[in-house]
Amino acid sequence: MESFTAGLISLETAREKMLAAVTPISETRRLPLATAAGLVTAGPVISPVNVPPFANSAMDGYAVRLADLATGQPLPVAAKVFAGSPLAADWPPATCLRIMTGAPVPAGADAVVMQELAEVSEAGVRFQGVVQPGQNIRLPGEDIRAGATVLAAGVRLGAAQLPLLASLGVSEVEILRPPRVAIFSTGDELVPPGQPLADGQIYDTNRFAVRLMLAQLGCEVQDLGIIRDDETALRAAFERADADADVVISSGGVSVGEADYTKSLLESLGEVNFWKLAIKPGKPFAFGRLPNSWFCGLPGNPVSAALTFYQLVQPLLAKLSGRQGPSLPPRLRARAVGALKKQPGRLDFQRGVFSRGADGELQVKSTGHQGSHVFSSFSQANCFIVLERERGRVEDGEWVEIEPFNALLGG
Repeated sequence: MESFTAGLISLETAREKMLAAVTPISETRRLPLATAAGLVTAGPVISPVNVPPFANSAMDGYAVRLADLATGQPLPVAAKVFAGSPLAADWPPATCLRIMTGAPVPAGADAVVMQELAEVSEAGVRFQGVVQPGQNIRLPGEDIRAGATVLAAGVRLGAAQLPLLASLGVSEVEILRPPRVAIFSTGDELVPPGQPLADGQIYDTNRFAVRLMLAQLGCEVQDLGIIRDDETALRAAFERADADADVVISSGGVSVGEADYTKSLLESLGEVNFWKLAIKPGKPFAFGRLPNSWFCGLPGNPVSAALTFYQLVQPLLAKLSGRQGPSLPPRLRARAVGALKKQPGRLDFQRGVFSRGADGELQVKSTGHQGSHVFSSFSQANCFIVLERERGRVEDGEWVEIEPFNALLGG
């Protein structure tokens, strides 16, 4: 692989190179709908039935034949038709039928007149206005025709898709196997949440955050825990992770000044680039190939790790899972509320809160301290304020780009 150890590379270049390197998983599974949420369709899903399967009423009202309306006389109600109960008896001439929403429209009916346009008396029902053929009748296949493609390949299944398949009588769906991802953190200073801290120790935030985001992406996660700064332990962790996973994600050990054996170990196992990204936060990042898996090395600072996962690893996993379409929300324009500190040289992702102002325009305000160790800024924010690489300080009222968080960060 081409080396990028000298100088900074753009986020776009890094993302393009990562996406160009991987191909989607081809292994498939057939699963019940109830267990397919968050997974991706392996191929087009074809409707086996018409929706609706029969002509039915779109309104509570009266089913009529246009010929019976020609006389202008009130029409007696011959019967009532309810959803799930087709008309069983004959429908006498010169009468109408009381019909409910969703009920099967009897053969011979030309229209359904909504009850608000009906005058009911002892003589029968008289209808207001002009009644049009087909009025308020839902035809078979009007929504979906049998044989039509209802979902394309590469669609992530959720609350908008799975009920649709259930409405077609589909009980199982062919999906692509989700990516298997092995994760671990490195560092003698790290302690799992729930244990007391000794002097110089901190809690392992990154692995916890990454595990949560991977679960939301539908990945199968193997958590190897915290690996100490020991070459033998680290090699064993990489070899174990590489044997079982499609992607290995580590946190820490990719910055300048880290122990030399971390980089030399990765380079001996595979082909790994240690990039210096032209972004803030999140400059150190590693990507490459191990014998059996892809490797992503996240920075050690919590915000840097979350940002590089969001901007780089998330799109990588989306492509690997076979998901089609963008993995990141579109960027929007908003006016800055208050000044924003910025030095030219790196693309800056500041955490902010956007809303709509009294004038109807989007506005965005910083969450405050933007240090790469201040993870609480994510809990207060609903977007990134994306400041161009060569841009400097932003004054109050200037236009900026924002990138609303998706569900991965609680957006």
